[in-house]
This record gives sequence, C-alpha cells and structure tokens, in this order.
Amino acid sequence: MDIQILLVILLFAAAVFYIGRILYRSVLSAKKPGCGSNCKCGIDFSNIEAEKK
Repeated sequence: MDIQILLVILLFAAAVFYIGRILYRSVLSAKKPGCGSNCKCGIDFSNIEAEKK
C-alpha cells in the first residue's frame, strides 16, 4: 500500500474514534446529573434578562 493511503486510513480511524468517544461520553452524561466538566450546563438561566446594546 502507498504511504498516502495508510495516512488517510489512520486519520480516518482517528476521526471515527474521536467522534465515537464524544458520542459515548454524551450518552453517559445523560444518565448522570450534570456532565462533570464544569461547563455549567445545569444552571437555570430563566431569571436572567438579556441586555440589548
């Protein structure tokens, strides 16, 4: 096999692994309260008024 084809296959496999890991972590975080990454996704923003400039 050509070196370019091997690099493309390796890059594609890394991308599939990366996307799969993101999807897997998003499914697992749905079972837990909050995601645990300090992203503040569990905060209620309904009482905050938006400022218009």
